[in-house]
Amino acid sequence: MTRWTEVASAHDGDDYAAAYAERFRRLAAEGADVHGEAGMVARLRPLDPTHQAPPAQVLDAGCGTGRVAVRLHELGYDVVGCDVDASMVEVARAEAPGLDWRVADLTTLDLGETFDVVLLAGNVVPLLEDGTLDQTCHRVAEHLAPDGLLVCGFGTDADHLPDGCPVTDLDTVVAAAGAAGLEEVARWGTWAGDPWSDTGGYVVVLLGLAG
Repeated sequence: MTRWTEVASAHDGDDYAAAYAERFRRLAAEGADVHGEAGMVARLRPLDPTHQAPPAQVLDAGCGTGRVAVRLHELGYDVVGCDVDASMVEVARAEAPGLDWRVADLTTLDLGETFDVVLLAGNVVPLLEDGTLDQTCHRVAEHLAPDGLLVCGFGTDADHLPDGCPVTDLDTVVAAAGAAGLEEVARWGTWAGDPWSDTGGYVVVLLGLAG
């Protein structure tokens, strides 16, 4: 059992994958903006309005039930979604069977291709197993194209994390990324691009390959 399955099943029981997807469907129906992550990608790698250049290739790493990947596909991006949790991927595949969904552990990720953008959303980083942050950063870095971008968003305090999920220190994440050959490019406090504050509780970090 992974940290994610422990946290999710404690909150929603054995059917946590379906409950997770339904939660975001309900929020969207109530008028909430549930596409902040896709909006960030669109600002960082805008599509060519003339359609002469191919769309950016995006890896939604830790895709869960596919909310972000599906939205990116709707916008016109070439998307692959992967997650270690097969039950989450099963829900994603049922809702969007035409997309490329894969069950994969980020600590051993080897998809045999690189991407213009790799997205780590949904508190993927603090939900990693103990001792796997360094290896995850190395594997993710290997999947970035030479000018690719890694976009990583997560809660930095208990109020912005699910119950049972430990806090992962931001400086620790940046250091692990640096050891994997990544350097920080920018930092925001929301997916909308609001300024970062160390008291804000949530961070979105943009990283690229060093050098």
